[in-house]
Amino acid sequence: MESQMSDLAFQKCINTACGASYGIEEVHHRCPACGELLDVAYEWDRLEVPGALSYFESKWERRAEPLCFSGVWRFGELLPFALPETRVTIGEGQTLLRRCRPAAEFTGMKPERLFLEYEGMNPSGSFKDNGMAGAFTHAKMVGAAVAACASTGNTSASMAAFASATGALTPVIFVGGGKIALGKLSQALDFGGRTFEIKGDFDDAMARVQEVSVERGIYLMNSLNPFRLEGQKCIMYRILEGLRWQVPDWIIVPGGNLGNSSSFGKAFMELVELGLIDRAPRICIVNAAGADTLDRIVNDEKLAWNGSQYDRERVKSFYEQMDAEGRSAHTLASAIEINRPVNLSKALRAIDVTDGKVLKVTDEEILDAKAVIARGGLGCEPASAATVAGLKKLVESQTVSPDDLVACVLTGHQLKDPNATVGYHSGKGPDREKLAKYGVEKTWYANAPVPVENSLEAILEALEKMEG
Repeated sequence: MESQMSDLAFQKCINTACGASYGIEEVHHRCPACGELLDVAYEWDRLEVPGALSYFESKWERRAEPLCFSGVWRFGELLPFALPETRVTIGEGQTLLRRCRPAAEFTGMKPERLFLEYEGMNPSGSFKDNGMAGAFTHAKMVGAAVAACASTGNTSASMAAFASATGALTPVIFVGGGKIALGKLSQALDFGGRTFEIKGDFDDAMARVQEVSVERGIYLMNSLNPFRLEGQKCIMYRILEGLRWQVPDWIIVPGGNLGNSSSFGKAFMELVELGLIDRAPRICIVNAAGADTLDRIVNDEKLAWNGSQYDRERVKSFYEQMDAEGRSAHTLASAIEINRPVNLSKALRAIDVTDGKVLKVTDEEILDAKAVIARGGLGCEPASAATVAGLKKLVESQTVSPDDLVACVLTGHQLKDPNATVGYHSGKGPDREKLAKYGVEKTWYANAPVPVENSLEAILEALEKMEG
């Protein structure tokens, strides 16, 4: 099946009123004809596609081969834009789908019905490595020499890791001043990323990187890139694989730049179209309360996909009003601290095709959920924990039943942002002061270090108090 040809793939505008198509050898950030986002599309009726998802289990017999070991390319038949010899991998996608009893108790779910998809096990510690496998492959196909991204941290770490591991591209990174967790910045610097700190936030960095990429012909690695989202589809394939190909009732995902939710929606659209599943799960996108653009647009403004003809003028007016109010994103969950999500339209589509929902949670709710997840042995960054915090609200509102089969995506590793963890648990110091600044006053699951004198007697006394 791996002999399928890349000429059966193309890029297509998601605006049906436009419908423009472009070859995969072209590089576009948006549709040149109308400015909308692009999909990677396939002539499925001319491609050899497995008759059942269980086919992919056979790849494990060949896991000594890098492309079969990859948690992206072992599903290559479902993203056949590149021939096998052009596919790039650094061993991404070796992730866990695990139960977590503390999270189930916290949310009100039955323990056997809640699963956490732990993307922190990727080489750079986040889900972004799935997308970079796709984007770096396309960059190789078009002969790119320099790649760039705007980042809150995970994108830059992943892009720099792929560039360093493959030696294929020079990575150029734009971050907002003071808007990146040090754990993530340290990765980008260590992997050799050429980093520019913009005097502004992520939205400013995102605007500048698009301008620079067009001006200098640099390959853009942000999730505007449709080939990056092809790699991120595979997170959903691995969840299905972990559930023995059973379709869950709900997928819960953090909402930042909305690349994940967009790619997940596309994955399920295609699987239904191909007859590999009989229904799509419902997707819930969880915003941080301090970065709640999608929640406002969907739940307050009542904006909907409308067959790709959503009210673009209302989105423009919404952003103009946001600017007039001087409203910027503020959340400790730095990975989703984004006001202008570039994949808004694709996320609207994902919500439509999966009968999805959007909600928001506070930083306090996020960090409580993060601590609970860790009690189950999985350490995640704050943005990841938004999923479990959101699920708790869904169960409380009876939108989700305790009997439903649910998968929450944990997007990044615990050590991406250790300051938030230390601040939450310590109850003092500059980290704790930062939490208070963001409205986190109570730490219900805190586990503060206990000061003790340097003597056997004092330690034994402290142990007795702890056991008592």
